[in-house]
Amino acid sequence: MSKKLVLCDCLGSQHLDSDALSNMTGLACSKVYTNLCGMQIDAAAQEIAQGDAVLACQQERQRFEELAEEVDAEIPQFVDLRDRAGWGEGDATPKMAALAAEAAMSVQTGRSVDVISEGTCLIIGGDAAVKAATDLCDTLAVTVLLSSADQIPTDRRFDCVVGKIRRASGALGGFTVHFDGLQQLTLGGRGAFELGAPQSGAVSECDIILDLSGGLALFPAPEKREGYLRADPQHPPAVAQAVLAASQSIGTFEKPLYVRLEPSLCAHSRAEQPACSNCLNVCPTGAILSAGEHVAIDPMICAGCGSCSAVCPSGAISYDAPPVDTLFRRMSLLASTYRKAGGAQAQLLVHDGGFGAEMIALAARFGRGLPARVIPLEVDALSGFGHAEMLAALACGFEQVNILMSPKAEGEVIEAQAVLADALSGARAVLLLHPVDPDGLCDLLYAQGPAPVSCDPVLPIGARRQVARLAAKALQPDATLVALPENAPYGAVLVDTDACTLCLSCVSLCPSGALADNPDMPQLRFQEDACLQCGLCSNICPENAITLKPQMDLTDAAFTQRVLHEEEPFACIECGGLFGVKSTVERITEKLAGKHAMFANSEAAKMIQMCDNCRIQAQFHSSGNPFQGGARPQVRTSEDYFSKRKDH
Repeated sequence: MSKKLVLCDCLGSQHLDSDALSNMTGLACSKVYTNLCGMQIDAAAQEIAQGDAVLACQQERQRFEELAEEVDAEIPQFVDLRDRAGWGEGDATPKMAALAAEAAMSVQTGRSVDVISEGTCLIIGGDAAVKAATDLCDTLAVTVLLSSADQIPTDRRFDCVVGKIRRASGALGGFTVHFDGLQQLTLGGRGAFELGAPQSGAVSECDIILDLSGGLALFPAPEKREGYLRADPQHPPAVAQAVLAASQSIGTFEKPLYVRLEPSLCAHSRAEQPACSNCLNVCPTGAILSAGEHVAIDPMICAGCGSCSAVCPSGAISYDAPPVDTLFRRMSLLASTYRKAGGAQAQLLVHDGGFGAEMIALAARFGRGLPARVIPLEVDALSGFGHAEMLAALACGFEQVNILMSPKAEGEVIEAQAVLADALSGARAVLLLHPVDPDGLCDLLYAQGPAPVSCDPVLPIGARRQVARLAAKALQPDATLVALPENAPYGAVLVDTDACTLCLSCVSLCPSGALADNPDMPQLRFQEDACLQCGLCSNICPENAITLKPQMDLTDAAFTQRVLHEEEPFACIECGGLFGVKSTVERITEKLAGKHAMFANSEAAKMIQMCDNCRIQAQFHSSGNPFQGGARPQVRTSEDYFSKRKDH
């Protein structure tokens, strides 16, 4: 059954053209209702009961979901046409068509895992912690960690201990806490409670940590650590909110698996030599750790900011909730539908579902709303919208990409990705918006921006590196070589040929195969399209002959191997076979012949100038061979044994 777009003009506050939207999107459209959430609620029930309905209202979503349960129908889909289009200025019909088409698109759901919290709660602090424990002890299994025995109450509905936390790890349902000087109560007796002997190195586990100590947080980016609730003990509203959150942190929860890791593609390290550490540098929660030649991601700690996927040069880490291909398809559908509906000068407004969505809703209800040319795109991870996604949007047909920054987004990551996208697009096409209020957002969007970017629209298909290159070629069709900022994941390898000895250490460790040798000739070859600029080759080079140059070669030469350095091979003095590098063999001969104990005479020195096979033969047959054994014993036959018997 095809989807049906159910329209409502919200008491006549917006204009909806049912026939035009149906023609532009290919979706069946209902008649235009005026008050589906109120007087026409029965009509809404009928539309929902028919199935596959897409309601053009987001404000009353909860009401319509409850209505679906009442009529025993599937929960309908929703698209916000009013706040994001209908209450703005200009002809919003093409934008409504684009938003409706996107809402009807099938989207792959992300993976998840169940997290179980049994309600074991550790509360840290003083008087505020004791008060919180009295409120939570009937719901959770509470233990309070105090700094002094004087703070221990007589209430035995919860446990109290005294000590300090050395370190903590984990997340909701799986915290591990290490203590120093931990003292437990000695039960019984009269007067104040007595404490046992201090124990250092004690370890305990819990499901929830409520930190009311007012000190430093136990974890980096504490607001992103699920199950770790922290509040200022001097601020009662914040404490009350944390206590409420703790009381609701018991049961089974669905934890999204935000990113996917392919270890074989990771360029973190080879042979204990450091290389790429981009993801480690930007992860705010510490969920990413080094694990030898690749990194490891703790899915329980990962908060899904997406920064790691934006900066990963190889694609080893990719955002998976949903996959990046889904985002490419959404942007392409928005742009193509908008163009087909007659829209022009399209701009994309990327925002998150919290701060950004609320800012847009307030701007629409109380301000000018979004311009008709500005198409909003809600993403789960604003920091994961990297340079490849920005370039894909421009190559799809958007003249400008606006990113509505959120206070919780990783600003430095987004700024660096925007600079890289501008370099590859050849224009200032990505704007980061920091409005102070909804009116400020409207002012920024209605203001005249930089010169628009235009190109023949392309379809973004493939991995992020492939899409970035495809978009750059479409946006700069006449460019051949684009200079990029430092730490860009694209570029060339420069070799100092005077210093390079063609030892090929760089080739053996290159994680992407960008550097290669020639089995028939002493050559160092390079394929620029495969280079990740991870720096491993420059780190491993014993002669410091390698430097990196961030750039993107937009010609087909980037896909072919070119020779960075080559030398004449040496001919074996015995068989004439080519081996090694002539200059290196001559240099070794000069340094060792007659000067080293193993090559003291002329015959031994000749072995330096032999290939492997000839060298082994010469060494085996040499008179002073250290590996040579004594004479082999004579073979004895049956005749030898018979003759020996005759003698006796």
